[in-house]
Amino acid sequence: MFIRVLITFSALSVFFNDLVYCHVPAQGSRQQNELEPSPSNVYGPVERGPRKPLKKLFIGGFFPLTGSGGWLGGPGCLPAVRMAFDDVNKNRTILPGYFLELTQNDSKCDSGLASAVFYDMVYKPPKKILLLGGCSIVCSTLAETAKLYNLIVFGYGSSSPALSNRSRFPTFFRTHPSATIHNPTRVKLFQKFNWTRIGIIMQNEEVFETTAIDLEEQCKKAGIEVQRVLLTSSGPTDAVKTLARQDIRIIVGLFYASIAVEVLCEAYKQQLYGKQHVWFLIGWYDDNWYTGVSDTDCTVEQMLQVTQGHFTTEPLWLNHQIDQETVASTTPAKWLERYEKELEKIFGENYTKPDGYLEAPLAYDAVWAVAMGLHNTMAVLRKEGLSIDEFEYNKNNNSKHISSILRDSLKSVSFYGVSGLVKFTDEGDRITLTQIEQLVDNKYRKLGYHDIINDNLTLELAPKWLTGRPPSDRTIIRTQLKVVALPYLTILNAISLIGILFTIGLIYFNFKFRKFRYIQMSQPLSNYIMLVGCIGCLSCISLFGLDSQKIGQDYFTKLCHIRAIVLSLSFSLAFGAMFAKVWFAYQVSTQMEQSNRNKIENAQIILTISLFCLIDVIILSLWFWKSPMKRLTEKLEQIKPENPNESKIDTHNHDIMDEPTLERCDTDLIWYVVIFCYKGLLLLFGLFLSYETRSVKLRRLNDSRLVGMSIYNVVILCMITGPVSLVIVNHVDAHFAFIASTIISCCFISMGLIFVPKIVELFRKRGSHFSFGDSCMNGTFHETMTIQEQEERLRKLTQENEELQAKIAEKESQIDEVRKQMEEIIKKKEGDSNSKQTRKAVRIQEPEDQKVTSNIHIDPASDSGYMSARNSKPSDFETSESYL
Repeated sequence: MFIRVLITFSALSVFFNDLVYCHVPAQGSRQQNELEPSPSNVYGPVERGPRKPLKKLFIGGFFPLTGSGGWLGGPGCLPAVRMAFDDVNKNRTILPGYFLELTQNDSKCDSGLASAVFYDMVYKPPKKILLLGGCSIVCSTLAETAKLYNLIVFGYGSSSPALSNRSRFPTFFRTHPSATIHNPTRVKLFQKFNWTRIGIIMQNEEVFETTAIDLEEQCKKAGIEVQRVLLTSSGPTDAVKTLARQDIRIIVGLFYASIAVEVLCEAYKQQLYGKQHVWFLIGWYDDNWYTGVSDTDCTVEQMLQVTQGHFTTEPLWLNHQIDQETVASTTPAKWLERYEKELEKIFGENYTKPDGYLEAPLAYDAVWAVAMGLHNTMAVLRKEGLSIDEFEYNKNNNSKHISSILRDSLKSVSFYGVSGLVKFTDEGDRITLTQIEQLVDNKYRKLGYHDIINDNLTLELAPKWLTGRPPSDRTIIRTQLKVVALPYLTILNAISLIGILFTIGLIYFNFKFRKFRYIQMSQPLSNYIMLVGCIGCLSCISLFGLDSQKIGQDYFTKLCHIRAIVLSLSFSLAFGAMFAKVWFAYQVSTQMEQSNRNKIENAQIILTISLFCLIDVIILSLWFWKSPMKRLTEKLEQIKPENPNESKIDTHNHDIMDEPTLERCDTDLIWYVVIFCYKGLLLLFGLFLSYETRSVKLRRLNDSRLVGMSIYNVVILCMITGPVSLVIVNHVDAHFAFIASTIISCCFISMGLIFVPKIVELFRKRGSHFSFGDSCMNGTFHETMTIQEQEERLRKLTQENEELQAKIAEKESQIDEVRKQMEEIIKKKEGDSNSKQTRKAVRIQEPEDQKVTSNIHIDPASDSGYMSARNSKPSDFETSESYL
């Protein structure tokens, strides 16, 4: 309401100042502002002939004569409208007792100015029975307001599809077809040339936005893919680059002629023209519209290059197909000759076709449609006892009734005009043929017509193509699944097969000599389990070489799960067996005395390896339950084909691109983290145990050091393979070769380190005193002990030697003390006899002391350090004597 008040005040301002706009009075004179002459004055007054005493019916006309934007077709349409007024007023069989009077205004294709002029017309006499509108934006404004005043708005140059909305514009009609009339023709051409992908670039105007939406809907129904981009106020650069980036070949441009020059100039810079591209533009541009390059940095020659071969679609403005008289008792050709003479009177002999030249026939037929609608309305009103003179702006029920009858009369209008059959749909839109043209050698060639009602496309001339055939609507993308090259697959699978056979041979060797002590001392059960794990790991090489081309996409997901299960469990078996060996070696080395009394049982080995496999089963079960694997494809950068001639696609070589595609097993990343962390910790712990037992050489586990070296090998290769495989994942051959080489290296090196020394030693001894008996094998291989055990024994013997030397020294001190006591006793004796007896007694006691001394032994467990002779063992003496 506030906006309406402002518009009303604006209209009153125009009314009181009377600056620009005026109506043409019945006497043929016009009021004119002295400061700014109206452009409409150059056309002169309307001729009325002998019907001056008749009643006048005023029609308000809005003509975009001047302005800076939008459709400015007033200079070309106004002469045709005045011709139509003359012809209608001279025809005595139509509108008896009345004649038409035109009140014209320059709308400048400005909706705000048109609103002000509209209120000026409404509140300023004479009363207007109907309005003629030009450009779409003005007609939208007029039609949305005029319905409040029961006024009919008739458009001669408005093409906006939005005007077909009957709930919004119930009193609007037009002879200019809706812009959507081009769309069925465009879709028909797309289908004829087998184009299933197009692009739309449009100006930010309602007429073009609604047209683009309708075209997109029709294309989708026809199975055509549409990419739509919008021009921004900053220019066409971004929009055109978007089309180029998306490789759009068939482009529909929806914009005014001035914008079309800028867009096509940018298309030249982005190379969106030539034999690979086709442009569809609006057909109501001037024939030489592309030469207006003053506001661009392109030359006319460049514009000629980019516009060559483009198509235009437009309604049939002048019906040259039918050489019959129209409702005005003339033919289209004669009318055109007369119209051009009128233009010569206005613009001179060597005039340039004004804007609106093409739409002039539509403007001419619009006046005739209005006249016939008014004529039929008067006939209905006479039967009801009413008159057209009773029409008022929304003041009584008769006005609404008269307006309703006029709408119904216009719907039923049907006649042949200079633009063809004039007939309206329920939405007030014009039904007509669509004309198709193509720019060839800088001239537009008429190719044919499209009958929308019958959906009949008639091409009288074939389009000209730079390559002799319609271009492709897109770059033909040949999706190529990147698979492992046959040489890599063959060689690595052959090596893995050799490894499997070698592993089976080792299993036989381990079984054949299972009773011999040297094999028994290397834990045969662990060897069996490790070899089975190696067979599983080597089998995974074939699984990693398979793809969906070989087994089908339906089975690829199952392949993903099988890979994970086989590789995980095989790794646990192979590495778990080696881990069990170094674990028991570590136990023996740290708990020597206890371990020497205990034998390593097979049950312990099975329990350890089963624990690793159980953890695998739990993780894999949760993984496949929560987040099962699925096939995922990844598209890589497109490349030009090496041999494009091998393609069976019927198109040009430069339209073909190969798009490499990778396929992989995809799942939630967290499960990869879980399984890798578990395996990584197992590898690190195994590495730690191998380092701790690096110098261990056990009697009951004679290959523990070799197993440790195997674990070093596995850990190092796995730590290298993990990061590198992630880097080269897009290189299928390198990725497969690297993973397969790692598996083969781990298996071959581990089996070689553990089994080759056994085989070599076996066959080395086979030539001398070799038999497959147990006694021979027992005499062949030497029993070994650990270095720590030898050091411990030496330490104990050294300690025992030191203790014995201390005991000897103590005994010697005791002997010295006894001798001193004996000397004191001797001194106390007096006399020879007594001395003799004393010496004899001493000789008798001395052997007893020596006997006592020789029978004294050290007891390390007692406080005194002595041990009785009867508690001693021969081995103790042997050990002591050897270190004395």
